[in-house]
Amino acid sequence: MTEKLSVGRFGEQAAAEYMVSEGMVIIKRNFYCRVGEIDIIARDGEYTVFTEVKTRKGKDYGTAGEFVDFKKQGRIIKTALYYCGTEDIAMRFDVAEVYYRQTKQGYIVESINYIKNAF
Repeated sequence: MTEKLSVGRFGEQAAAEYMVSEGMVIIKRNFYCRVGEIDIIARDGEYTVFTEVKTRKGKDYGTAGEFVDFKKQGRIIKTALYYCGTEDIAMRFDVAEVYYRQTKQGYIVESINYIKNAF
């Protein structure tokens, strides 16, 4: 497994744990289809939540959420619509910014900034 993939999985796990601690129920992780992929699909009350997770060491090049550009947002929305099919459900699009540091023992979460209704 590459370091980038390892860091990504670490961030997704940290985000999923955070979401559960906030009362959300994880429905699916790493949903892939021909349209695109969504990191985490969850339930938060009446909403089906589609969360994009961005994991970074710091903010030197901007916040993690800034990397979810308009093009990426469009792919996530299309993928969410594919996932929902013909069901008419309340959707929300969130971004989880996971900031970490690396130690000899592995990765440690520095902070998580969870942005509801990010786009």
